[in-house]
Amino acid sequence: MTTTFEINHTSRTVLSKFLDNYTLAQLNTIPEGFSNNLIWNIAHIVVVQQMLVYNLSGLPMMVSDDMVSKYKRGTKPEHSVSQEEVDALKIFLFSTLEQAQKDFARDIFKNYTEFTTMSGFTIKNAKAAMEFNNYHEALHTGIMMQIRKFI
Repeated sequence: MTTTFEINHTSRTVLSKFLDNYTLAQLNTIPEGFSNNLIWNIAHIVVVQQMLVYNLSGLPMMVSDDMVSKYKRGTKPEHSVSQEEVDALKIFLFSTLEQAQKDFARDIFKNYTEFTTMSGFTIKNAKAAMEFNNYHEALHTGIMMQIRKFI
């Protein structure tokens, strides 16, 4: 799992640079032809990791139900995110990852409800969920790299 977490940390570092280098208005901008914005993609990434690894393991998530309802699959930006929300999200980027790493080291992931992703991959345990999460984050990072060209 060491490599999985190293990859994920690198991904989260790239994402945090979006939060550091774009204005609040830019983070909230939905360019023509896109259905979401930079900040939605980052929040979505955090929420999906929590759902895939913790929720499907029957464990409490670090994110609120409100955050899940705003950023889970099938949602789109419904409001402009405030600077306070951006600041909280920047903390979540790394705190959720650090907690997952600790929890894997403590071997707390005993149960898992299998889940087949939209790409057709069936996740059978929390380890596979964390590994698939890196693929998911890469997809959304690619979308963000496209969005930034238009804001």
